[in-house]
Amino acid sequence: MQIFVLEDDSAIALGLSYALEGEGYAVTVCSTVKDALETVEKRDFALYILDLTLPDGSGYDVCRAIKQKGDFPVLFLTAFDDEVNVVMGLELGADDYISKPFRVKELQARIKSVLRRYKTETPDGTVLLRNLEIRTGEAKVYKNGEEIILTAMEYRLLLILLNNRGRVLSRTALLENIWDVDGDFVNDNTLTVYIKRLRDKIEDEPDSPSIIKTVRGMGYVIADD
Repeated sequence: MQIFVLEDDSAIALGLSYALEGEGYAVTVCSTVKDALETVEKRDFALYILDLTLPDGSGYDVCRAIKQKGDFPVLFLTAFDDEVNVVMGLELGADDYISKPFRVKELQARIKSVLRRYKTETPDGTVLLRNLEIRTGEAKVYKNGEEIILTAMEYRLLLILLNNRGRVLSRTALLENIWDVDGDFVNDNTLTVYIKRLRDKIEDEPDSPSIIKTVRGMGYVIADD
């Protein structure tokens, strides 16, 4: 399986290539937006991992070019983990963010989750989950055919759980990957509030959730069924 990596830090690029090739992926690396645009125009990849800030531009530009060709999965690598960048990336059709520094095993798990999810998506990039439609290309969620309005944080939380569908995520793992509107990490009590608000919007019976399930002593999971 072919994976494309856009990263200008040679040490990170080398580490990524080594780790992904060890998992059996074939990796193509570019270090500039110019080279990346030329490469993605000529070839298709199973998944694209894009750094956000490059010497000659932004990973957003490459993401736009990729999405113009088709609905291919995209993950962003970024040190800029503020809400504005998250929302912009999602609006462009990105599937997830992972902030530097990151754990390679976590990235590998997210790659597998995104690829698995793409196998169950409709051709237009909509993820079907019981009575929900998550339109990743539009960053919109519909319940029984009607749009439900999620905040950027709620959508981010849903996307993280969805991208790890079938895998129990601890509260610590969730806290490491979400932040508030000011770019500050969310504390444990606030996470509880966000989980409750998200359940209130997407669950038929929030007090007895069937989508976001609690695994006692471990965390939360969206079942892979």
